[in-house]
Amino acid sequence: MSSLFSDWMAGRSAEPTNDPAPAQAASAAKTPNNAETAAVAETAAPAQTEAAGTAAPAQAEAAAPVKPAKAPRASSEKIVLDTQLAAAIDTARSAIAEVAGSSVIGDHLGTLAEGTRLVTHYFACTDPIYRGWRWVAVLARAPRAKKVTVCETALLPGPDSLVAPEWVPWDQRVEPGDLTPRDTLPKVEDDPNLQQGFEQLEETSDGNLDEIPNFEFGLGRRRVLSPEGISAAATRWAESETGGESDFAAKASAHCSSCGYFLPIAGSLRQKFGVCANGWSPADGKVVALDFGCGAHSETDVSRQSNEPAEAVVDDYSVSELEFQEG
Repeated sequence: MSSLFSDWMAGRSAEPTNDPAPAQAASAAKTPNNAETAAVAETAAPAQTEAAGTAAPAQAEAAAPVKPAKAPRASSEKIVLDTQLAAAIDTARSAIAEVAGSSVIGDHLGTLAEGTRLVTHYFACTDPIYRGWRWVAVLARAPRAKKVTVCETALLPGPDSLVAPEWVPWDQRVEPGDLTPRDTLPKVEDDPNLQQGFEQLEETSDGNLDEIPNFEFGLGRRRVLSPEGISAAATRWAESETGGESDFAAKASAHCSSCGYFLPIAGSLRQKFGVCANGWSPADGKVVALDFGCGAHSETDVSRQSNEPAEAVVDDYSVSELEFQEG
């Protein structure tokens, strides 16, 4: 069962059919041409005899040409469906029934010639849990033997069956917000977003702190952000809910770049991002873009209304003083 499932996982799809399947021709080993080898050997033998003069008989026999072995013929035979194995439907069904029971085995779907005297039988699976799957039984027999041997049985998915999705590694499945206080992610040794502190770029005239060489060396952090990591962070922040294209930014009357609660960050990213320090803002404590904005801007205002409380209305009318009119 393991080999059949491994073949299917590797992408080998074998559809049931009653037609014989062609066999792959074996590639023959390349050998020198017999006639050319013999001619070269016969030409070289006299020259060697004349040069040797009185050569010993043993040496003459050793110098004699050796006839090369014949090259094997390339097999052009096709794999033919073995009629005896193809007719052993009851044997295949019984083998599957010993494993899964006869109640979940449906109609016979067909046979497939896997090799010489090697046939696979396909049966429908009637179990509603495995809709579209197929039972398979591989049968074989020895040369000139009439006894049918069951190699293995398995339950494999069909073309329209429901199968599990393709496996995705953990680092591609984890999303922001999935990490809980008890979780710890494994260390990524070759993280493209990080580099050693002494590998940073040379100091530039604009004084970007994240590009000063050896700035973090010996200060507790073995690795710092690489240029790829800085670029990836800037892309995430720009496309987040606190970026310049969010709903708040589109409806804001002023941007964070002119807000008094905006805290610039160090390094080259200060040219586009900072941290919001406004407790009334929905982005408080988050990284915001310079072109982000919200209604809690420090310099925006609205038309003010009176803060004086309205006068209380006291109902001092008695019931006797009310007049009711009909009509």
